[in-house]
Amino acid sequence: QVQLVESGGGLVQAGESLRLSCAASGRTFSDTPMAVGWFRQAPGREREFVAAINWSGTSTYYTDSMKGRFTISRDNAKNAVYLQMNSLKPEDTAVYYCHGGPLSTLADVASGTSSYWGQGTQVTVSS
Repeated sequence: QVQLVESGGGLVQAGESLRLSCAASGRTFSDTPMAVGWFRQAPGREREFVAAINWSGTSTYYTDSMKGRFTISRDNAKNAVYLQMNSLKPEDTAVYYCHGGPLSTLADVASGTSSYWGQGTQVTVSS
């Protein structure tokens, strides 16, 4: 069993940056091969894919609209996957979720079909 725990959300103004973190508990990212990704869900909208990264950190995949502003990375030794979000806009306001599972691939994560979800962290961008 793996639990994913997000942190780093908050209230920022448009144009500012935030870095979200996802940590694994139960097992760690260093000993559990798994791609990990981020999704977000704004009020009244469906959950949407943001970005994913493979276990080694050598391959990433983004939703086109977020390329250039958002960067996903990971440090398995620190048991962390990060989402660096720059030039934030009010439309980025959402609950951001970490998603992944043992042996999951980028495709598994991007399709939302891996095993585990975090509880989410709120990001609010004011204009």
